[in-house]
Formats: sequence, C-alpha cells, structure tokens
Amino acid sequence: MPMPSLMSDPQTSTRCGFADTLPSNGMVKDIDGKSCVFYDGYWIRRYEVPKDEAAARRELIDQLTKRVFHHTEAGINTPGYNLAEARHAYETETDRDHKRVNAAMLAGALLNRGSDIFTMIFELNRRGIEITQSNELMLECESCFLEAFDLGKQVKHYSGEEGLDELWGEPLKVFYMPVAEFYESRYIKIAQTMAAIDAIGACLLDTFEVVPGFAGLAARVSAYTRAAKLESETIKTDPAIFRVWPDFVVTGDNLWDFEPERRGSDDNHAILEQGSKLVREGKRLIEWIAFARVPMPKTTENFFRRCANFKSAVEADRAA
Repeated sequence: MPMPSLMSDPQTSTRCGFADTLPSNGMVKDIDGKSCVFYDGYWIRRYEVPKDEAAARRELIDQLTKRVFHHTEAGINTPGYNLAEARHAYETETDRDHKRVNAAMLAGALLNRGSDIFTMIFELNRRGIEITQSNELMLECESCFLEAFDLGKQVKHYSGEEGLDELWGEPLKVFYMPVAEFYESRYIKIAQTMAAIDAIGACLLDTFEVVPGFAGLAARVSAYTRAAKLESETIKTDPAIFRVWPDFVVTGDNLWDFEPERRGSDDNHAILEQGSKLVREGKRLIEWIAFARVPMPKTTENFFRRCANFKSAVEADRAA
C-alpha cells in the first residue's frame, strides 16, 4: 500500500466546500456564520487581529511559552531564575543522554527568562519608560528566545515520539513579527495540521477498508478527523469551544472504543487485536497533532509504515 501524503488533495477534500477552482490564500469568507480565511486548501476559523499590538504581543508570548511546556516532555519547565544553575548543569554534563535532558531543562529556563523579561519590558513601556530595540533588556530577551529555539530542537514531545522544535520558535516569531503576520503564519501551520489529520484518517480508511470485522470504523474515523480539524482551529477563549471540544472528546472516545466483529479462528482474533491497536494509535496521533497544531511528520510516517505492514500481512493471510 502506498503511504498517504501528509498533504491531501485540496481539489477532492470536503474541507473547501467549493467546486472547481480554489480560492486564493488569504481570502476571507463567512461560511455558515463563521468567519473563515482560506489557506492551502482549507477554510480556517478566522480571528480578528487585536488592535493593541503591544498587549497582544505580550499575551501571545506568555501563551506560547505555556504551550511549549504543555506539549513537551515533563520536568523541563525550569524557572527563569534558575538559568545559571541549568546552564552549569548542561555545560558540565558528559553523558550524552543526560546532556540532552539538561539541554531541554536549559531551553525551558531560557524560554521562561525571555518571557519574564518581555513582560517587564511591556510593563515599563506602559508606565511611559521607553525600552528601545537596542536596550540591554531587549537584547537579552532576544538572546534568550534564540538560544531556547536552538536547544529546543533536542526536546521531545510528551509522547517521546519526536521533537516539536517549531513550538520553540513561535515566541521568537512573535518577538520579531508584526502580530498580523504572526496570525497569518499560524493559519498556514493550521492548514498543514489539518492536512496531516486528513492524511492519517485516509490511511486508516484505506488500511481497514477490506479487513473483515472492521465494518463501521469508517464513520467513526471520519467523525473524529472532522472534529479534530475544528478543534485545531479554535482557540480556548472562543465560545465556540463549548461545542467543538465536547464533539472532539466524544468522537475520539467512540473511535478509541471501536471493537471489531470477532468470529472465526484464533488467527483471525490475532489480526483483529493488531488492527484494534493500530486504530487506537491513529486516534492518539490525530489527538497529538490537533492539540499541538503542528504536523508530526516523523511519527506520522512511522504510523503509515505500520499500517502498510498490517495491510500486507492481512492480504497475505487471506491469500494463503
């Protein structure tokens, strides 16, 4: 079975909802009462750019800093005031594996320090004390974000599957970019996230299409991928989350709880067990990607490979 692409075909996806020609990237349209913006084949829930640029930048950096720690391995949310200790531990560690963890802890300290400094700069500016780009505080803030981004490449997702170094770069983006440009960059990333979710769903549908006992799975996969894409585009402060989140949880539980029809030989039961495990792996992967709002290409390709191997084994068993 050829492994699905992480970017599914915009022309055939139900995500667009318009036939023949695709809109241009950045086009805004109201769809069923929801303001949407179009990027790379997807209509994505659109949010107005805040008018107070300085306040928005400070809030974004704070939120994105917290988001990094929410999606990465445990124990690395080092307070900024422990930066010196974290750096000393990293620089003196000689064991390779331990040093990677120390790098993650140092990255956490740097990210927190940068966020703390930026908050102080914001408060000083609000009090009429101008902090220019060449000010030592601003330069120190920039340095912390840059080094955190570099070290963040060694940090793993909380699943342990792979890193999400893109998340470490987002506070740095907000530091440099106009807020409107940052919003645009997030829409592009959400479109890539939705494409990854669609590709995983397509892989599950293709894998189990002809596997005996898995009738009924397709509807659950389709429902969950649809809910996951809505979850990935919706911020937690949007009242829509009270409709989006319950649907995401319920459809995910339904997919996780799917039980294939069991009949026939013990060998058939073994195949059903393997298939059920693969379905749950797919559900979990979609969940991780929807939460992080970035693709996980390494983990996804590994999942595609396991699906291909499973389908080949099923076909060989049926041909025997």
